[in-house]
Amino acid sequence: MGYKFNSFILQNNILKGYFYSHQIFEFCHMQHKGEILEKAVRESGIPLTKLTKKLSRSRRWIYNAFENPNLSIDYILEIGKIIHHDFSEDIVELKRYRNFAAITNLEESGSITGDTQSVDYWKNKYLRMLEKYNELLEAKIAK
Repeated sequence: MGYKFNSFILQNNILKGYFYSHQIFEFCHMQHKGEILEKAVRESGIPLTKLTKKLSRSRRWIYNAFENPNLSIDYILEIGKIIHHDFSEDIVELKRYRNFAAITNLEESGSITGDTQSVDYWKNKYLRMLEKYNELLEAKIAK
């Protein structure tokens, strides 16, 4: 009996050690998203003034973004559309997302292509769900 208990403790600690070391590995190898963004923007040849006007942001904002290691993926994707750059090859988080999408065949349905059709799809889906929710809420209140 004691052997199984000790074995369980050993296995549990090994698993904890694995996850802990995996987290440290990911932490140590975090990508500096701002630097990746800066490199892509500079290589695109689009002047920062033009980019900041399209984003409705200041030049100071873009420089701060370049210095931010944890820049929001939303900003990166927005800038990627403007400079016509696919960051899924550069940023691990996006690569994982793209791989997940390929596995689940979401790309075939056109739901993550990043174009306006995709935005319209999700907007319409949200509005349909909101309408259904409101109908259910009204039905419940009427009871």
